[in-house]
Amino acid sequence: MTPLKQLADAGQSVWIDYLSRPFVQGGDLAGLVEDGVVGVTSNPTIFQGAIAEGDAYDEQIKELSATESEPKEIFLALARDDIRAACDILRPVWDAGHGKDGWVSLEVDPNLAHETDATVEEAKRLHALVERPNLFIKIPATREGLRAIEETIAAGIPVNVTLIFSLQRHREVAEAYVRGITRLVEGGGDPSKIASVASFFVSRVDTEADKRLDAIGGYDELKGTLAIANAKLAYVTYHEVFSGPQWDALAAKGATPQRCLWASTSTKNPDYRDVLYVEELIGSDTVNTMPRETIEAFQDHGKVDRTLDRDVEAARGVLAAFAEVGIDYDDVVETLEREGVEKFAKSFRDLFSDLESKRDALVAA
Repeated sequence: MTPLKQLADAGQSVWIDYLSRPFVQGGDLAGLVEDGVVGVTSNPTIFQGAIAEGDAYDEQIKELSATESEPKEIFLALARDDIRAACDILRPVWDAGHGKDGWVSLEVDPNLAHETDATVEEAKRLHALVERPNLFIKIPATREGLRAIEETIAAGIPVNVTLIFSLQRHREVAEAYVRGITRLVEGGGDPSKIASVASFFVSRVDTEADKRLDAIGGYDELKGTLAIANAKLAYVTYHEVFSGPQWDALAAKGATPQRCLWASTSTKNPDYRDVLYVEELIGSDTVNTMPRETIEAFQDHGKVDRTLDRDVEAARGVLAAFAEVGIDYDDVVETLEREGVEKFAKSFRDLFSDLESKRDALVAA
């Protein structure tokens, strides 16, 4: 029983937060699936790094450039092939678990994060482009993204809601999912064919909070505590939203809850245990998506114990303690959401620029 298998026994699914063509075609992803990894997430920064490094995509970029000049369209053709291949590797997992796991995520252009209608149209386009039932479309959890989430779910498209930092936004995301499922059922759709996860970001919360603690000084005991407390309280929200008569009626028709997915779970501070954001957030009906280094570290020395619903009152006390020392929780999470969207949007723009440079160099060669 490896630590990854033990996590599965505890009810937590392990996904990998990485995707590239050599990773998929070289057998690495298939090997990790054998070890217990049951899903894949990707984001614009991951794709930027994958396409910019090495020559794995060069031949296809050259072929596509003969008929396509828009770098975004070239990227989508590259991404489509990688996502399809990953979906196919994970399809047996998806089939065996009736759609609980086996998902691969592709994100809408984050430059559309504040445009509801454009996000919905892009979600539909990507869903049709990839043509795989185990594809999640990632939509950022901005204020404008909430209606896009509802509309996309109502249209029968599975959604991974990304860049969630605040408890209030997480509740709004869960409620948007419920509204979307309700509309899908009312329209005669089958909710058992639809799933969703709420990607709640973890380590970045400590990075921002610790920086603010350093600025005021004298409260080192609070360092490295806000992210875990935040996630534990999000798990409370999950249980509150996905229970009661309204949800029970939807569940009776085949609807499944929108699971919490812990994202950004690599440890950014070298003073913290490298598997901190795995060990402290273990609970049933959740997902932890990790970079490969964190998966390997957890396989090597991770300890499995149900921690997610432990010390919930203490978690509330952590948020109160930050307020007492003058750190505004709402400002912390709003800053992180804004910076998260900006970072991913910049990665997309940089990716298009990199593609243009590669295309020009390959065509000229």
